[in-house]
Amino acid sequence: MTRHDPPAGVGASAETRILELLKRRGASTIAEIAGTLGVSHEAARQRLNKLDENGLIESSETRGAVGRPRRQWRLTSRGHDRFPDAHAQLSVQLLDAALSLHGESGVEHLLGQRENEMRSRYLRHCAGASTTAERLELLVELRDAEGYMARCEPLGDGEGWRLIEDHCPIGAAAGRCQAFCASELRLFQAVLGEGVEIQREEHLQRGGARCAYRIKPRG
Repeated sequence: MTRHDPPAGVGASAETRILELLKRRGASTIAEIAGTLGVSHEAARQRLNKLDENGLIESSETRGAVGRPRRQWRLTSRGHDRFPDAHAQLSVQLLDAALSLHGESGVEHLLGQRENEMRSRYLRHCAGASTTAERLELLVELRDAEGYMARCEPLGDGEGWRLIEDHCPIGAAAGRCQAFCASELRLFQAVLGEGVEIQREEHLQRGGARCAYRIKPRG
């Protein structure tokens, strides 16, 4: 169920591909970037320099126990802004208006309605799945289509999965109201069932590079 990057040059410019790569994978070396794009180190360096000049990426050196320092590239806040937060300003304005007109209980009611609608839609989409792995694959499909840049990978011990979302299209609203994030955990549990335990490992709203969830069978 792990998503694979498309071949270099397919459907996007090299600069866009680099931004997408850094959004999905986080800090990466020039060798990793060149390898994914299928270009030479020099060609990758030229693209990186252009993105750096435009303020979309930045680099820093990391030192390991041995060997030379490794220079890694990552997105700047301006680079992250290239991945849209769906109707960010409008969402925050509507939340503020609802809070002003109806108070916290009114906002909770609105979010509850949203959660119920999404739960019904998610369950319909995953109705044909008979195993946790199948339900998870369909959940990833849904979330990716909604703009979360979702993917899934097996855990190292082979006893579960890690659901990763490299982007949050409702980030501005979630930053204003943490109930959005709690709602998503309940949605995942409803889709995957009580037979699995879901634990958030990384959280964009708490400074993480992404949101990541550890999913393991109970018992």
